[in-house]
Amino acid sequence: MTSDQTQPAAGLAGVIAGRTRLSTVGKEGHGLTYRGYSIDDLAEHAVFEEVAWLLLRGELPSAIELDAYRAKLKSLRHVPTPLKNVLEQLPGDAHPMDVLRTGCSALGTLEPESGTHDGLAIADRLLAVLPSMLLYWDAFHTSGKRIEVATDDDSIAGHVLRVYHGQPPTELHERALDASLTLYAEHEFNASTFAARVSTSTLSDFYSAITAAIGTLRGPLHGGANEAAFELISRFASPDEAERGVMEMLARKEKIMGFGHRVYRTSDPRSGIVQRWAKRLADEAGDTRLYPVSERIEQVMRREKKLFPNLDFYSATAYHLLGIPTSFFTPLFVFSRTAGWAAHVLEQRSDNRLIRPTAIYDGPEPRPIVAIDQR
Repeated sequence: MTSDQTQPAAGLAGVIAGRTRLSTVGKEGHGLTYRGYSIDDLAEHAVFEEVAWLLLRGELPSAIELDAYRAKLKSLRHVPTPLKNVLEQLPGDAHPMDVLRTGCSALGTLEPESGTHDGLAIADRLLAVLPSMLLYWDAFHTSGKRIEVATDDDSIAGHVLRVYHGQPPTELHERALDASLTLYAEHEFNASTFAARVSTSTLSDFYSAITAAIGTLRGPLHGGANEAAFELISRFASPDEAERGVMEMLARKEKIMGFGHRVYRTSDPRSGIVQRWAKRLADEAGDTRLYPVSERIEQVMRREKKLFPNLDFYSATAYHLLGIPTSFFTPLFVFSRTAGWAAHVLEQRSDNRLIRPTAIYDGPEPRPIVAIDQR
C-alpha cells in the first residue's frame, strides 16, 4: 500500500455519497422529516397512503387526491395468474422475504417497464401488489386456498390484517400498523436504498432496483433486525429474567439486536412513536409479559451500554401483539419501504451518474507465475 493512500471508511460510515430531497436523517435538531414534514406529525395526522404520495410526488395529497389514490391502489392489488403459478411453486417453508424478492422479479417479466408503464406506475403497482402476493403464497401453502384479493379496505394496513386474520381489524390495530408503515417508509441512504440507487445508476430497470433492495433488506443487520429483536424478547418469561439474561449476554459480549443506530447518536426519533403504539396494544391485549420485558431490556441497555432502542425493537413487540408471525415482520418493512425505495429510484434517475466507488488494494505485490510442476 502506498503512503499517500487514505484509509477507507469501514462500511462507508460518514461518507457522503450523494444528495437527496426525500428525508433528513441523523441531523442534530432536525429529528426525521420526509420532504420537510416531521415524522411525528406524519405518524399522528397522516395515513400511510398520504406518505407514499408525498414521497413519490413531492407534496401531501388533497382529500380528493387521497381518495382517488386509495381507489387506484385497491384496483392494483390483483395478482396475475402467471405470478400465482410462480408463487404456488415456491416452497411453503421458504422465508417470506425470499418470496417477495422472487415475486417482484417475476412481476418484472410479466409487466415490464415501458414508455406507458413507467417508474411511477410501477411504484404504485408494487405498493399495492406486494402484500397481495405474499398473502396469496401464505394462504396457498398453509391452507391450500387460492384467495382472492380483498378490496373492502381502503388502507394497505387494513388489507394486510383483514386477509391474514380473515376478519376486519379493529381501529386500534389498523391504525397501529398504518403508523408503523409510515415510520418505516423512508430513511435516506440506508443499505437497501443505496442498493436500489446503485442498480438504478447503471440504467437498469425499476424492478431490478427494487429486487436488489429487497435482497439487501433481508439481512439481519438491516431489516431482519426486528425478527432478531423479537427472538430475544420472547425468550424471557418476566422482566427480572430478561435483565439476568441480557446481563449474561453482555458479559459474553454478544450483540443485542434492536439497539443503537449508525446515524443517530442519542435516540432514534421513530422509536418513541412505535413504543407508544406497542403500549396501547399491550394494554388492550392485557399483556403482562412482552411489553414489560421489552421495557426492562431497554432499561438495561441504557444503563449498561448507553444504547437506545431503534425502530426495530418495539416494532417487534407491536407486530406480535397484532398477531403477525415473526417471519412476516421484515416483509411489512418491504410493504412500507417500497415507497421510499421507489422515490429514490426516481430521484436517482432525475440526475444520474454511475455509482462506482474505488477501493484500496492491499493484496500481494506483483509476482510471476511458477510452473505447475514447481509449485
